[in-house]
Amino acid sequence: MTCHTEGIKVLAPVKWRSLDGLVGVFWDAEGYSGARGYYLSPDPRIVIFFNDVSPHIKMTNREGGMIEHSRPMTRAVYVPAGVPLWTSFTSAHRFSHLDLHLHKDRMLRFLSPAVGTSAALAALRRPVEIQDVGAIETLAGLLVDEVSNPAKHALYAESLVGTIVSGLLDIQDLGGEPQNGRLTQAQMNRLVTRVNARSDGRLTVAEMAETVGLSESWFANVFKQTTGKTPLQWQLGKRIDLAQKLLVESELTIADIAAQLGFSDQAHLTKAFRQIAGETPAAWRRVQQGR
Repeated sequence: MTCHTEGIKVLAPVKWRSLDGLVGVFWDAEGYSGARGYYLSPDPRIVIFFNDVSPHIKMTNREGGMIEHSRPMTRAVYVPAGVPLWTSFTSAHRFSHLDLHLHKDRMLRFLSPAVGTSAALAALRRPVEIQDVGAIETLAGLLVDEVSNPAKHALYAESLVGTIVSGLLDIQDLGGEPQNGRLTQAQMNRLVTRVNARSDGRLTVAEMAETVGLSESWFANVFKQTTGKTPLQWQLGKRIDLAQKLLVESELTIADIAAQLGFSDQAHLTKAFRQIAGETPAAWRRVQQGR
């Protein structure tokens, strides 16, 4: 494993515990503005933050890609074996997180009996990034207690890890195509995260399909079954959400907002905005400003 950090200060003794095929580590630390890190391992890793770090930490899997290809760090991240990760702090921030370093063979032995070797291997190769951690945070908190002050048999901590893995990884049937014709919540989370990371909120259908690990034709079918909209209709709604945010939080002109979000001109944005929101951007802004 290769790990290097700069500008990150540990605020309390690091707690760790070695279990069967995995190591759990709990950190309480602070990163200064401009702090950075690099991580690469031949085995998978899960990171679960106990506070929201997305406004303060950026991440990328491309060397030198922090400017053009970075995205906000989410509350829970699964990093597959052999996938590099660079992080950078945009502002000072105190944080705590649980690191789970997982031996890939151990994970394969855990998953294969339930889902099959092929599906297990596919899940272990797919990165996962989610902001809404839900019950995973509760499980991680219980695990931190056992890492910090072991009170039960190791089986208890190992079972918590197994449940976290099952809840976090994007586990699909063979071929990656859901039997019920719907996208999983993990797939939707990955798609939302990638769209939100783009300043204009735009992805091609091929890029969206690639994000969730499906063929373009299958993705288009199951996406509409899941959301009731075509991928482009859904994406347009997300872009109008961004337009509304800019209308409220900035003094940009409507023409400037149209250009920033990739609309051909102000008239194009106005037409799309009226279609989604029921009124023009100018009228919507006036209503919001009058509240």
